[in-house]
Amino acid sequence: MSVDTAPSPAPVRRFRVEALLGLGVFGATLALLLIRFLVPRPVAMSDNGDGFRVLCGAGIPWKSQPEPFVRLVYDVPGGTCEPTYLLSQSWLARAARWIGDLFGEHGSLSLTVLGIVSSALAAAAVAAIVLGLPYGRGVRIAVAAGLLLVVGDSAFFGYFASVLGEGAAFLGLLLATGGLLLMARGGWWSYAGTAVTVFGGVVAVNAKVQTLMVLPLLAVAVLLIRPDGRRGLARWVPSLLVIGALGGLTLYAQQTVEPAKAPDGTLAVRPGDDSREINMFNTVFLNIIDGKHDTQADLAALGLPPAFAKYAGNGWWHPNPATLDPEYPRYRDKLSRHNVVGYFASHPGRTLEVLNRAAGDLLTARPDYLGSFDVSAGLPPHAQEYRMPVASWLTGLLAPLRLFALVPLWLFVAWRGLRHRRTALGVVLGLLLTVAVGQFVLAALGDGIENIKHQAVALFATLLAVPLALLPREPGRRDPVIWSAKPTHP
Repeated sequence: MSVDTAPSPAPVRRFRVEALLGLGVFGATLALLLIRFLVPRPVAMSDNGDGFRVLCGAGIPWKSQPEPFVRLVYDVPGGTCEPTYLLSQSWLARAARWIGDLFGEHGSLSLTVLGIVSSALAAAAVAAIVLGLPYGRGVRIAVAAGLLLVVGDSAFFGYFASVLGEGAAFLGLLLATGGLLLMARGGWWSYAGTAVTVFGGVVAVNAKVQTLMVLPLLAVAVLLIRPDGRRGLARWVPSLLVIGALGGLTLYAQQTVEPAKAPDGTLAVRPGDDSREINMFNTVFLNIIDGKHDTQADLAALGLPPAFAKYAGNGWWHPNPATLDPEYPRYRDKLSRHNVVGYFASHPGRTLEVLNRAAGDLLTARPDYLGSFDVSAGLPPHAQEYRMPVASWLTGLLAPLRLFALVPLWLFVAWRGLRHRRTALGVVLGLLLTVAVGQFVLAALGDGIENIKHQAVALFATLLAVPLALLPREPGRRDPVIWSAKPTHP
């Protein structure tokens, strides 16, 4: 009796069903995001004065200043500039310039095109996350809807079409999340996940200097992912290659910019060194020597002279900062990370107070000085759109509770991550939680200004984790409906 050894067509059918689901989620998400972006008119995020960094990286010399309206088109003026600060949003802006050139917008950057590019990447990331989840179709579509509420929220969406760095951080985290989940599927899905993880990870890590701390967290997450059906070297070699690619590409990218000048005229050796003194100055004189506590005791703890009490609450850009004091050069070395960390470590009460205030900033979600519309909209300066404010409206309600709301939210994500331990979903929840906490602490204790904006990445990572944390226990890697990847024989 002969035995038919031809592979069953079932795996092929399952792959087609999965591919159609991914294409459907991508198409529907992109359509909704484009409608949300363009109808009735484009929305973006105005320049807070730092946009020149992204623009220079995109080949557009620009002198930024805080603007009350969005500038939807940046024409290339004369002259050149050498980028000294790497933001991966510049890469997206260059892609938008290239696409604009194809359609006749030569030599300019259209934020409308940039928003469309970012929307396409966000839709692809949502589709990757959905395809990486081992659940039935209904659950996965519900997750896509939850993710859409976060991605399209008014507190975040405007950054996609802006010359600020946060939009790239959001997109990178989304893509890395989808990539890690796909890596766990095994087979060709795992290869696709590897590519998405590397691309999204490099974008997220290089979004800002503050997001460089994502690199080691992402490397650990990659090591913890266990691709279905792989053992021994087949499991570990791809993970090590991904980590090597993330580290190598980041190192190369960071070396493509020129060293930036610090306020004293010296060249920065490491990313962020040029702004270290400014950040520490603002932390000291806005968060510590703020005029609301025992100023003389705090000055003594930091090794600063009693006469500096008159500068309490005066930041770097204040009309009368400590930098104008003749004694400032003598005490400049006291404005160091080591000194500030030592102060916070020895003053837990003040540290908790600063963190509590920062938690309120994080939950507030949206600074009031970043406008959403260009001047032709006929709206007042700094006017903001509220087309999709669900997530940020809820966090805004919780903002007065500060840490009393934020910590329970993080504990919920941590608890759900433990419930999903040993699975890719648990790894992703752990990654998003550690990114959120790390970004929160860096912004809270390392910056003294724009704390609501600087907490945007921490809030996005937190809210991105919530729809995933609500998922039930996974049905199993080898669920015959979803995860079977090997051909069966009769």
